[in-house]
Amino acid sequence: MSTPPPKRPAAYWRLWAKVPRELGFLILTLPIAVVGFTVSVALLSAGAGTLVTFFIGAFLLIGALYVSRGFGILELVRLEWAGRPRIERPEWQDARARQGFWGWLRSVLGNGHYWLYLLHTLVINFAISLITWVITVVWVSVGLGSLSYGLWWRTLPTNRGEWYFADWLLGLFGASAQGAARDALEVVFTILLGLVVIALLPFVTRGLVLLHHAIARGVLGAFRSDALQREVTALSASRGAAVSAEGHSLRRLERDIHDGPQQRLVRLQMDLAAADRQLDTDPQKARVLMAEAMVQSREALEELRALSRGFAPPILLDRGLIAALESLTVRSPVPTRLVNELTVGVDLPQEIERNAYFVASELLTNVAKHASATDVELRVALRRVPEPDSTWLDVTVTDNGTGGAAVTDGHGLAGLDERARGLGGILSVSSPVGGPTRVSAHLPITY
Repeated sequence: MSTPPPKRPAAYWRLWAKVPRELGFLILTLPIAVVGFTVSVALLSAGAGTLVTFFIGAFLLIGALYVSRGFGILELVRLEWAGRPRIERPEWQDARARQGFWGWLRSVLGNGHYWLYLLHTLVINFAISLITWVITVVWVSVGLGSLSYGLWWRTLPTNRGEWYFADWLLGLFGASAQGAARDALEVVFTILLGLVVIALLPFVTRGLVLLHHAIARGVLGAFRSDALQREVTALSASRGAAVSAEGHSLRRLERDIHDGPQQRLVRLQMDLAAADRQLDTDPQKARVLMAEAMVQSREALEELRALSRGFAPPILLDRGLIAALESLTVRSPVPTRLVNELTVGVDLPQEIERNAYFVASELLTNVAKHASATDVELRVALRRVPEPDSTWLDVTVTDNGTGGAAVTDGHGLAGLDERARGLGGILSVSSPVGGPTRVSAHLPITY
């Protein structure tokens, strides 16, 4: 018999679960806002007063900007601690910051985020925090005071006036009470008021925290242009890596063809020319030369086939990635097992399959040449990333070799790293001295 799934708590009680954090956020809001306001005003005033000296005034003004930045980031961190979603941080530096002191100065003073954070610290957060802090303190005080009214009401002075909460409430219904009955009803009605106030506390704290979060998202969050700039930067880096990877592949292909098939074809041409000269005078020697030429042609053909496997072998085009990887593991000189974690029938883009095969082929070649390994695992899996809703193909090669592998310029792993970045992916390497070595290529899937 299957057990029923556990029931989720009601929405109201889920609100109560975050009340302690929200209360902590709201109670600390005003003291933090007062400190930020005081420090920022002092630095801003001193900077404005000494701006005529430039250096002193400019540094004090920049100090005010940095202080407001710190208090703004503190507000974002506190909102996350209170249970609110993370707000994307702004970009604080641009290309000007790398152009020396004056470039850094222009990048700070010309960055709108700094001035928005200063406005938030000096005006917005101070005013909003004062309002939300007063509401929070009054609401909690009224609720707890009303609930405990029955414990301390007798300590009130007897000449406190003629107004009673019970008289006002009963008057709404045209009723009245006197003496001990009125005192008893006063206690009961006040406690009921406290229960209502405390019952509404989760809605009050949630609403006030949401107000702070909405203001922070609008004032302290990143601009849309920041995300666009990051995307442009990432695309530029990917394009540069792709161009570099293709250049590296072409240079290696040129070197491999020059050192292999080209030399054999030159030897083949020489053998055929020599055989042609010997046909009439020494037919036996001519047949020997022609046999050697056949060997050279066969070996050149094998080398060309081996080179073509690095691009798109026929089995990859005909039967897909897994079949091609199985063929790759069979041909590997080091015992290799394939772990396939792809779901049956999954359809991958042809470009991703080709690059995944190339990466796996290069990694297994590196293991055979440099790792001194006796056991290799090739693992292929799809990984779903909820944020930002993307799917990645992970190709991982793990060996029990000597370790010490690293991404070094001019070596094989550097070329694979450029290829992965050119596709918008990542190459991760874990290879402590003594092994084991684990190299993973994470390639984003785009349909």
